[in-house]
Amino acid sequence: MPTECTAPTFTGQARGGREVVARFDGGTLTSDGGAVLLGEVERATGIVRQFAACFTDHRDPARIEHPVAQLVGQRVFGLALGYEDLNDHDQLRADPLLAVLVGSADPAGQGRRSAREVGKPLAGKSTLNRFELTAAAVSATERYKKIALDDAAVDRLFVDLLVQAHPTPPAAITLDLDATDDPAHGQQEGRFFQGFYGHYCYLPLYIFAGEHLLCARLRPGSVAASHGAVDEIARIVTQLRGVWPTVAITVRGDSGFCRDDLMTWCEGHGVEYVLGLARNRRLEAAIGRELEQARRTCRATDAPDRVFADLTYRTRRGWTRARRVVAKAEVLPGLDGPKANPRFVVTSLAPDTLDAQPLYEQLYCARGDMENRIKEQQLMLFADRTSTATLRANQLRLTLSSVAYTLLAALRRLGLAGTTLATAQCQTIRLTLLKIGARLRVTVRKVWVALASSYPHQVLFARIYANLQRC
Repeated sequence: MPTECTAPTFTGQARGGREVVARFDGGTLTSDGGAVLLGEVERATGIVRQFAACFTDHRDPARIEHPVAQLVGQRVFGLALGYEDLNDHDQLRADPLLAVLVGSADPAGQGRRSAREVGKPLAGKSTLNRFELTAAAVSATERYKKIALDDAAVDRLFVDLLVQAHPTPPAAITLDLDATDDPAHGQQEGRFFQGFYGHYCYLPLYIFAGEHLLCARLRPGSVAASHGAVDEIARIVTQLRGVWPTVAITVRGDSGFCRDDLMTWCEGHGVEYVLGLARNRRLEAAIGRELEQARRTCRATDAPDRVFADLTYRTRRGWTRARRVVAKAEVLPGLDGPKANPRFVVTSLAPDTLDAQPLYEQLYCARGDMENRIKEQQLMLFADRTSTATLRANQLRLTLSSVAYTLLAALRRLGLAGTTLATAQCQTIRLTLLKIGARLRVTVRKVWVALASSYPHQVLFARIYANLQRC
C-alpha cells in the first residue's frame, strides 16, 4: 500500500473571490456527534448491554483487548449510524465518540498493546468478522472464532424488551406476521429462486407488535411464507403470558399465513386471529348479491363502492372446521366499465365482538403499518446485507440489524414523543439528529463533544436529550 505522508488537497472553484481548499486534516472530528442521543437511549434501556449478554466468550481473558460488549456495541451503533459494512470499521475504529458509546475506558486508544494500534480504541474488521462467523458450538481446538451466540436467549430478549417498554401491562396486543424477500447475489447457504419475487433470495419471517420487533427469523428461500409461524407464535405467546397472564392477544397476517395449523393452534390457546384469505370462485359466488349492489352504485356514481358481508365458510380440503369470513365486495371504476375487487378475511372474532366493516377497515388493514417497519429495517438498517457464506452467519447479521432497529425505535418512542419527529422513520432520524459534525477532545476525566454551532435543530435536539434523561 502507498505511504500517505500528507493529507490530499481538494481545490474547488473560487467562491466570493476566495478559492475553496479542502483537506482531511481537521484533527479529531466526527460526523456522528448526535450519537450522544443513542448513548442516552442505551443508558435508559440497556438494549445493547442485554444483547451482548446473549454471547459467551471462550477467548483467553489475558489476550483480550476488545470485550464482547464492545464488539457487539460497535456493530450495532455502527448500523444505527449508517455504516453497513465491516470494512467501514477500519476507519471507525479510531472514533473516540463511538469508543465512548461502547464503554471503552480508553477512548483515545493510547493504551493499546501494539504500537501500530495506538490511537485506534476499537476493533477492526477482521476481529468483528471472527465474532460474526463463530459456529453455534465452539470446540476446544478452535483458534479464532470463539464468541458463541445463544439463539434462544436472543429470542427471549426481543420479547423481554417489549415487556420492559410497558410499565403497566396492556389490555390487548396484536402480533403482526409477514414474510419478505431478502435478495441473494452469491452462493449463500439456503438461497433459493423464488418465482413470486423473480430472483434468488432468503425469505425471512418477521413478527412485530406495533413498532416492537419480536422476531426476525432468516429462512431459506424455498419455504412457504407461513413456515415456522406456529412455533414462533407459540414461543412468543407463552413468554408474554408468563408476564402478562390476562393480556388479550390477536394474531394478524395476510393470506400467506391463512393455514389451518396456525388457526387451530390459536383456537386451542385462546388467541384471536385475523388473517387474509385468498379469493376463489366459491367465495366470490357467495357475495354475488353484494358485488352486484356495489356494481350498480359504482356505475351510477363513477366512484368506487364497497359492501361488506359476513359468511360462514369451510374449504373443501385443508380446514378442519367452518370459520367466520368477512367479505369486502368492492367494485372500482375502469375504462372498460366497473371492475370487481373482492377481498376476504377469516377471523376467530365473533360478529357481536366486531362488525364486518370495522373488522376489515380498522383491524385488518392496520397491518399495513408493519410493512413500513420492515422497510425501515431492510432499506435503512441494512437487514439485507446477508452476504456471508452460511445461513447462521447471515442470521446474526439480521439480528444485529434488528437490535439496531430496536435501539432507534426506542429513541423514537422515548425521546421523540411530542416532537415533530414523533413518527419519523429511521433514515430521517439518522440524518436529522445523528449526523452532526463535532470536534472531540479527550481529557483525563471527560470527553468533550463540541457540536457544530450552525446545526439547525438545536432546540429540538435539546428537547429530545431532556426527554431521554427523564427516562
